[in-house]
Order: sequence, then structure tokens, then C-alpha cells
Amino acid sequence: MRRIALLVMDGVRMFDISVVAEVFRNDRIPGGSAPFDLRTCGVDREPVALEHGASMAARQTLAWLRTADLVIVPGVTSPTAAFPQPVLRALRSAHRAGTPVAALCLGAFVLAQAGLLDGRRAVTHWNAAELLARRHPEVKVDPTALYVEDDGVWTSAGVAGGIDLCLHLVRVGHGAETAAAIARAMVVAPFRTGDQAQFVDRPIPVRDEGDELLTAVRTRALAELEQPLTVPRLAAWAGLSERTFARRFLATTGTTPAQWLIAQRVLRAQRLLEQTDLPMDRVAAASGFGSPVTLRQHFVERVGLAPRDYRRSFRRIG
Repeated sequence: MRRIALLVMDGVRMFDISVVAEVFRNDRIPGGSAPFDLRTCGVDREPVALEHGASMAARQTLAWLRTADLVIVPGVTSPTAAFPQPVLRALRSAHRAGTPVAALCLGAFVLAQAGLLDGRRAVTHWNAAELLARRHPEVKVDPTALYVEDDGVWTSAGVAGGIDLCLHLVRVGHGAETAAAIARAMVVAPFRTGDQAQFVDRPIPVRDEGDELLTAVRTRALAELEQPLTVPRLAAWAGLSERTFARRFLATTGTTPAQWLIAQRVLRAQRLLEQTDLPMDRVAAASGFGSPVTLRQHFVERVGLAPRDYRRSFRRIG
């Protein structure tokens, strides 16, 4: 996933363009490697009108999409606009050729107009989910998730969801450590699963002792991830009933304790596969899965590759 085409046309959001440009920057990659070749692509190289009176010219025409490994569509300011037919045709052609196509936020409406979301699960900003479902009833709209993939077509929720999706695509194409390095440079969360909620019930209180307690529980769980942790055990650490703990955990983080544990264990397994030559049984044990079979089941579900295939692609030792 080296050659990345960023689609630009009238009405795309400057922030989404900036998100893609910030994530896919080579100067943040350890060791001085240059894994990304990011190019803006448009109908032609004439300036296009962005929001707030800004404009920009594409570096390449739509023909470059044929050589791309990934096509990204930024969000748009007017989701009900009629998007250029050459753009829609180019997106359909790229997908038919097997190129992954991703849309940030309201960019999902562009993919929907191109017909790429018909019969597929998709997300967009929660405030526009009903509009997407109404205008494109063929789309299986998920109003809650941060980002989803269906048959090589990726969609994401709002501002933070777009960052999460881009980092996930880096993780899939270039490994967990590369994604973590970029996240550190951007000072953002390195890993949020796509099924995490777009927003939580109690957004960022100034001081909340309950949240501090759950933060302490998560910190302890990460330190003891290889242990047979269970939701009842985490609840006991917090001094709460299992039901109350699960409810507060979901309200604070947007995901369940069990799903959070699986996500953190997969992330640890990714790092071990990249950085060590430990056999699979020890990787499974160190990441808390207990057996290679369980490791493989959750790893494939979350990453899309078997652990051995992932190691062959991203191993960084030797």
C-alpha cells in the first residue's frame, strides 16, 4: 500500500485533506524509510474550489488512480451535490480493478453516488447517517461505528474517525509500529477499533473519579495482559459489580470491556510478531490469548491476515 491517490474536486473539506497528508508523511517513519507516495488526483490539474474560499490544484489526473494501491475520498461540504461523472467512473474502475477505496466522513456520499456502497455496510458522521440511508436505501448504514470495511470499500465517521481509519490503513499496509510512530507524532490515540462508538455518553468531564478509576483498571490490565483477565476480574479491581463496571466502561470508552481486551491483545501480538522471533505459542501466551488457535481466530478477524502471514510481511528483526 505505497501509492496513495487522494481525490480532490470542488467542495472537498480542507481538514480531511490535511488528515490524509499528515498521516501519510514519510518524515515520521522510523529509520528514514519512505513507504508512502501520496498524490492528489483530480479531473484535471486546474484549481478546484475548497471551503472558505480556498483552492488547490491536483498533482495528477484521475488516470493515476489506475496505478494506485489505495484511493482516498475526503469529506465533502455538500453531501447532496451531484459529483462529477468522471470522478464516479474512476472510483468504480479502481474498485473493479481490486484497489481499496476509502472515504472519510461525508465522502461516503461520493461512494454511494458511485454505487460502490450498494448492498454494503457503511458509516458516515452520525449526524448524516439518516440522510445517507434515506438518499441511498441500498446502503446498509451503521450509525454508530467509527469505521468499517466491506469488500474493499472503507468508510469512516467524523473528524476523529477519519484519523482512526487512516491509521488503521497504515497498520494494515505497513504494520503496527509504523502506525504507532505516526500516531505519536500526531499526538493522537494509536489504536481505536472500528466498532467503537462514534461518541460516548459522558463526553470528557473536567474531573470524574469514576473515569480515573477505570483508567487505573485499564492501565493495570495492560501491565498484566498475559494473565487470564475477565470482565468480572476487572470489575473486582474497580470495586464495582460486573454490570455497573460494564455500563461505565462503555459510557467512558465507547466499547465493551471484552472487546477492549481483545483489541489490546491483538495489538500486543502485532508488536511481538513484528519485533521478535518468538514461536506462535509464546506470542499467544504473551498477548493473553492462551493458544495459537485463539490467537489466530481473533487476529484474522481484526487484522485480516493470519499471524504467520503478518510476521512475514512486517517482521523488523534480523
